This record gives sequence, structure tokens and C-alpha cells, in this order.
Amino acid sequence: MDYRVICVILLSFLAYTNAEPVRFLDCGSEDGKVFEVDILPCSKQPCQLHKGQSYTVNVTFSSDVISQTSKAVVHGVLAGLPVPFPIPVEDGCKCGILCPIQPQQMYSYVNQLPVKSEYPAIKLVVEWELKDDSSKDLFCIKFPVQIVS
Repeated sequence: MDYRVICVILLSFLAYTNAEPVRFLDCGSEDGKVFEVDILPCSKQPCQLHKGQSYTVNVTFSSDVISQTSKAVVHGVLAGLPVPFPIPVEDGCKCGILCPIQPQQMYSYVNQLPVKSEYPAIKLVVEWELKDDSSKDLFCIKFPVQIVS
């Protein structure tokens, strides 16, 4: 078994067993449905994200379509304006999802949310999309966070 697969399985298990579900808003999941969002560690909401640390985000969702690929797009929304929030792996098929994605199956998408030291201490909303082959959202979620020192 590939080392990356083992890491994703382990991260999924840890995120599932140690995280409290995060309150989120669906912002236009056209081709899927989100069931749960977990962030590890997140002891209270909004999640406090410490500068210089990385957080595990686990989104449990189902798809309504077949898709050979998936691509994550993440933004921080400040004063209503989306600002790109870079993540280490944009390819959802390398984040716990076995592609091709099939309809009516449950998936656990797991990725890292790094918080750079140079980010300002601020409250904001994270908008996280996972797009399918047609650039439609398998999921689109929004959740509040607070970046702290």
C-alpha cells in the first residue's frame, strides 16, 4: 500500500475520532451534498487557527455525478471579498478520494489548511470548494475562523 494512502487513512481516522463537527454553511454544492465538516484541532467555534500551524480539514460528502477529477479552491472572505488561500494539495484525488468519483457514494476529503506566520490576526470566513470535471462544485462550504498569534 502506498505511503500517502496510509497517511490519508490515518489522518481521516484521527480527524473523525478527535474532532468536533464544525458549523458550516453550504454555499452552492451543485453536484454533491456535504454531511459533516471537521477541523483538527478545533476545540471551540469559531476555530482558532494559530499562525505558523497547519490544521486538518475533513469534509464528508456524497456526489451526484461521475467525475474523473476534483480540484480544491480555497478563499478567505474578508469584508465580502474572496482572497485566495493557498493549500498544499489542490488535487482532491490525492486527498482521500478514490477517483473516479461515483454518484451516491460517501467520500471523506482530507486536506491541510496551513496558517502562515505573516497572516494578520483576524476573524474571517473560509470558503472551500471542491470542483468536478465540469468545474461545478461537488461541495462548497463556508465556515468562520479566527487567526490568532
